[in-house]
Amino acid sequence: DIFAGKWKEMRGQVKEWWGELTDDDLDRVEGKADQLVGLLQQKYGYTKEYAEEEINRRLEAAKV
Repeated sequence: DIFAGKWKEMRGQVKEWWGELTDDDLDRVEGKADQLVGLLQQKYGYTKEYAEEEINRRLEAAKV
C-alpha cells in the first residue's frame, strides 16, 4: 500500500490539509487510509465517499 509506505513523509502535509487532526489522531492512523477516512468523517462530517475522493485528490495534487 503506497499510502502506508509514504505515511511518515506525508504526515506533516496531512496535518496542513486537515488542521483539526491532532498528532494523536495521526498516530492512530499509522498509515492506514481507512483510518484516515474515518477520522475525516468524524472531524469534518464528510461522507465516506467524499473523504476517499478528497484524500485521493490531495495525494494526486501533491504527487505522492
